[in-house]
Amino acid sequence: MSKRVTGSSFEVVNPHAAGIDIGDRAHFVAATDSTGVSVVRRFDTFTQDLYAIADWLRQCGITTVAMESTGVYWIPLFEVLETRGFTVCLVDTRRLKSVPGRKTDVRDCQWLQQLHTFGLLQSAFRPEDQIVRLRTYLRQRAMLITYASHHIQHMQKAMQQMNIKLTTVLSDITGLTGMSIIQAILDGERDPVKLAHLRDPHCKNSEETIVKSLQGHWRDDHLFELRQAVDLYRFYKQKIVECDLQVQTMLESFPDKEHQQPLGAKRTKRNRHTPSFDARTLLFQKTGVDLTTIDGIDVGTAMKVISEIGTDILRWPSEKHFTSWLCLCPGSKKSGGKILSSKTRRSKNRAAAALRIAAQTLERSRSAMGAYFRRMKARLGAPSALTATAHKLARLIYNLLRHGQPYVDVGQEAFEEKYQQSMLKNLTKRASQFGYTLMPINPG
Repeated sequence: MSKRVTGSSFEVVNPHAAGIDIGDRAHFVAATDSTGVSVVRRFDTFTQDLYAIADWLRQCGITTVAMESTGVYWIPLFEVLETRGFTVCLVDTRRLKSVPGRKTDVRDCQWLQQLHTFGLLQSAFRPEDQIVRLRTYLRQRAMLITYASHHIQHMQKAMQQMNIKLTTVLSDITGLTGMSIIQAILDGERDPVKLAHLRDPHCKNSEETIVKSLQGHWRDDHLFELRQAVDLYRFYKQKIVECDLQVQTMLESFPDKEHQQPLGAKRTKRNRHTPSFDARTLLFQKTGVDLTTIDGIDVGTAMKVISEIGTDILRWPSEKHFTSWLCLCPGSKKSGGKILSSKTRRSKNRAAAALRIAAQTLERSRSAMGAYFRRMKARLGAPSALTATAHKLARLIYNLLRHGQPYVDVGQEAFEEKYQQSMLKNLTKRASQFGYTLMPINPG
């Protein structure tokens, strides 16, 4: 039950609240003991000290705790307190930076406790434990892909120094043709004709062109650099496959959801970053919908989004709340009834970044989403068009997960026709306001 504090106009929402200032070497905890006295204690960050924090908070009768999301230092303590049954309010550090005069560890934890007592702190979003584990695996996978791409660049550098122009005639040197030729080079083959015979029949360039690109200077130091880059690339590819196995196991542990529509056949183009298992079918079984039916959303993007937002989309009351959390909606900075700025808020949200990348792939698409992106790009420029298209993709994902409404692409022509009808309606309305009537021009 809430009670009113004497001399204060604020209503106590969380009477048994504590505040914790998170650090690398020490945590400062502010709590009210059984006698009603506010006490601040310092604890080290070792595991036994984290257990001591939970025990002391239990002795003080604390039921809810507020802490800042400082780096990754908060994660062990958060998990310990959550396991012990405390309600943990994880606060974004940017919301407390602007408070002057409270920049010591002791004052920070007391200020957190005071704000949380009056219910003035908003908890940051954190999905359930299963989603957190899946998110960890996928973030690890993304990091491995980044490291592997670095070694692809090292391979390209070593060949360029030997004037081997394989990167000029092949769009991807890690494909079947490229890796076959590189492995033959490392095995000691130097004849360009024999190396060109390893060309895959689906390769666009002819053997004669590939022969010209394989005439270079075979220096031992550059060959050593190439060998190490290839070994490291293959090592990271093996680790990515192991990570895929963990992701698959984690997805299979999720409960199945009811499927309102059967999973239709969809021909998807594989690339070197595509998961080594049937992720599309698994995602369909666990979410109940097929997110890849949305233009621009492939299997990788769908997995990234689900790993960041979870499968319970009802945690956002509406699509406006969802797009606002993603920082994809226009800003609302107003003063005196005047809009000062409508810029989209800056954010490091990984789901929003994935949707922006998905929007970028629609530039040449013949779909309605592709036409929308090109229309926004002509009006607003490329950066704003990416944000606007990502915002539209987020709304489609929200409605698909909440209502199970299947996405149907109406096509570029239907989108352009609808846009023309909208423009004609607006022009007719404006003309009538000035006392004119629009008349179609007869051809000829």
